[in-house]
This record gives sequence, C-alpha cells and structure tokens, in this order.
Amino acid sequence: MESLQLSALDLRLGLMAVVLAVMAATFHVLTGQFLTPENLYNIAQQTAVVGIVATAISLVIVARHIDLSVGSVVGFVGVLVAYLQYTAGWHWATACLAGLAAALLVGAYQGGLTAYLGVPSFVVTLGGLMSFRGAAFIVANGKTQPVTDPVFLWFGGGLDGALGIGGSWTLAAVLAVLLCWGTVQTRRAKARHGFPLRPLAADIAFTTGLLVLLAAFTAAMCAYQLPGKPAGQGIPAPVVIWGAVVIVVAFIVRRTRFGRYVYAIGGNPEAARLVGIPVRRVTLQLFLLLSVTITIAAVVAVSRLNAGTNSMGTGMELYVIAAAVIGGVSLSGGSGTVLGSVLGALIIQFLDSGLLLMDVGIGQRMIIIGQVLIVAVAFDVLYRRWTGERMA
Repeated sequence: MESLQLSALDLRLGLMAVVLAVMAATFHVLTGQFLTPENLYNIAQQTAVVGIVATAISLVIVARHIDLSVGSVVGFVGVLVAYLQYTAGWHWATACLAGLAAALLVGAYQGGLTAYLGVPSFVVTLGGLMSFRGAAFIVANGKTQPVTDPVFLWFGGGLDGALGIGGSWTLAAVLAVLLCWGTVQTRRAKARHGFPLRPLAADIAFTTGLLVLLAAFTAAMCAYQLPGKPAGQGIPAPVVIWGAVVIVVAFIVRRTRFGRYVYAIGGNPEAARLVGIPVRRVTLQLFLLLSVTITIAAVVAVSRLNAGTNSMGTGMELYVIAAAVIGGVSLSGGSGTVLGSVLGALIIQFLDSGLLLMDVGIGQRMIIIGQVLIVAVAFDVLYRRWTGERMA
C-alpha cells in the first residue's frame, strides 16, 4: 500500500466498487436480466433522486449533524412547484425558483435553530419530518397536481428526457478528457510540492479503468431503445443532473475553505471554534446547501412522476442516510466523501432492483436493506479499528 500510495480511503472506495461489481454479476446470473440496458437505464434514473440529496447530507453528517426531514421537504417543495404550475399557472422556471426559496427558508429555519440556539439537529429535523409532510398536504389540499410542460418534464427523463446517442458520446468524450487532464495535473501538483507519487503505471491503470467504465456505461445507455423510437435513449437527464451536483459538491469539498471547515468541525468542533472557524455560520450554510440539493431532487422527482403528490419523498430520508453511511460517512463525524455517497446510493439501488427481479416481496426487501445498513455500520467500526482511523 505504501509503494502504491494507497490510503485507507482508497481501499474503502475500491472495496465498495468490488461489492457493486459482485452484486451486479450475481444478480445477473440469478435473473438473467440485471445487466440488460433496460434495467441499467432504470437503475440509473431511480438512483438519481436519492443520490442528489445524499451528496449534501453526507457533509451534514460529516459535521456531526443529521437531517431526518429531507423526504418531507422534498415532498413539500415538489408539491409546491407542481401546484404553482398547474393551479396557479406559473411558468415552470418561476415555480422552481419559488420552490428553491421555500427550501432555503426551511434550511435557514432548521439550520438556525441548530447552529445558533444549539437545539440538536436530530430533534429539529424530526419535528420537520412531521411538519413539512403536513405542509405538503396543505399546499394542494391533498390533491395531485399534474405537470405537462415538455421542458420541465425533460428533467425527469421519460420519453424525451435523455441526451440521445450523439449527446451522450459527446459528454463521455468531454469527461474522458477532463479525467485524463485531472490525473496529469494531480501528479504535477504533487511533484511540485514534494509529495510522493504513485507509480505511473498505477495511475495509468486506474485512469484507464475509469475510462472503460465510462465507455461501458455510455454504451449501455445508448443501447436502450424505447418502442417506436428510431435510436437509443442515451444518458438520461436525471443522471446528468446528478453528475453535475456531484461535481459541484466535490469541488466545494476539495477546493474551498468551506469544505475544509466542514471536516475540521466534524473532527473536533471545540478545537475548530478555538482556532477561529465560524462553526455556527458553516453549520447554517450546510443546511442551506442541503436545501439547494433538495430542490433539485424535488424537481427531478416531480418531472419523473409528471405530477406532485403529498406522499412524494415518503421514507426517502432513510435511503439517503443509508446511502451516506454505506458510502463510508462516519456517524461520529469527521470523515466521508461525496464519491462514497454515490457508491452507497448505487449499492442500495442495486440491491433493491436485484431483489425485485428475483420477485422478493417488499417486506423482505425492507428487512434485507435494513440489515445491510447495520452490517455497513459494523464494517465501518471494524475497518476504522484495523486502519487506525479516529473514532469518537
């Protein structure tokens, strides 16, 4: 590991990638349908909403907080956006901005209580879980609010909500160039600052593996073709949006002072306060960032369903938190990655989709996913002991 400059984090993410590959191969052997373009296309779309929120809630957990209200707020914002379009006759863009404003008010309220009054985030957001589910019902009086704007519906995928073959391969080519450029720049930066470098062959092999995975994913999405359409769908819009959110949040984490502050607070809040980090302000900003991702997820969810319902997002908080924890975010704070949340969300969806293809009932699926979460936390504890990572 030392010669390859592999950290405990690299090993954890690598192990999660292996778990994903083993799950995919096992379910395909058992069902014969798991690795088909149609199933992979559906998995990609279904994971996007949970994955979008999981990217931000991972940072909230890293900073030693929690948000149990994300599912209810997604429902509240989603119904509001649909109501403003269908009943009030607003343009979809204006309705989305109003939804964002409402989500930011929720984030400011819950984040303010947590950061400035010291009310535990568990209590604040537990109350929000009930309150904003009720608000979702009140907005439209419990009535379903259909949406029909074709531009808005693009965000949720569907018949025309994909990039198509040409757009998908163009996007894949751009990402491939950026990936290679990033690898080169990372090596140059390490060499310039005197940090030890991985063997060049290891970096080439790792980058090549990612390029192959990107090409295989793009090919699978382009191979899925709806009846009556002359060409394949390509990468669905929800996945593009999810990828954009991941890139932006990862940039915030790795390249901004705010990102460093979050991990410092999660490592030791008192020490962070003593060295001058504005703990309260950063905590409030975290909840506001989460509100932005909740709005994006709500827009995608409404456009996927073609309607806003007060039941939207029910139970979503469990899947979001599970995705973060399975992805390696420590519940004691201080460690976790955005990429880990992506892998965690995929593991949950792979498991759920594979069990569904095997005709496993909803009750059994819930039991299995719940136990997988417990196993993931137990593994996290044992792994940190083995690697010597800090545990609270």
